[in-house]
Amino acid sequence: MKFELGRCLLNERLLESGKSAEWLAKDLLIKPERVYDFIENKRVMPLKMAISIADSIGCDVRALYELIPYEYEVKRY
Repeated sequence: MKFELGRCLLNERLLESGKSAEWLAKDLLIKPERVYDFIENKRVMPLKMAISIADSIGCDVRALYELIPYEYEVKRY
């Protein structure tokens, strides 16, 4: 099954873990602005970054975004 990415759920996962965006940025050695760009859907997390974020805050990588099943029609010619 294919999925489309919905909104970023990083802020919710941070709240659940009791961590802040600033803490996460410091933990990953990145600028806080980058974390806020993910939270505000200005940037999509690259897979390697998403894995690192999930590991840092203790969640499954799939929990970082809404996953929307992609419906498509098979066209027959």
